[in-house]
Amino acid sequence: MSEPISLQINGEFRNCPAGLTLPELLRSLGLEPRLVAVEYNGEILHRQFWESTTPTTGDRLEIVTIVGGG
Repeated sequence: MSEPISLQINGEFRNCPAGLTLPELLRSLGLEPRLVAVEYNGEILHRQFWESTTPTTGDRLEIVTIVGGG
């Protein structure tokens, strides 16, 4: 098993499993990928790139949950 990586998620440093794609990481955090938006290292990351994005130590993620309403 590989060493965990350190990510800054919503301003807090967290140790996370290494080698996960972004959707896998979101699920490991208890989030439903289709219900969030992600800023990755200061840039909004479009969903078409999520499967090919594997966060590494030092990356910064801001994750916003999308809430429906009226």
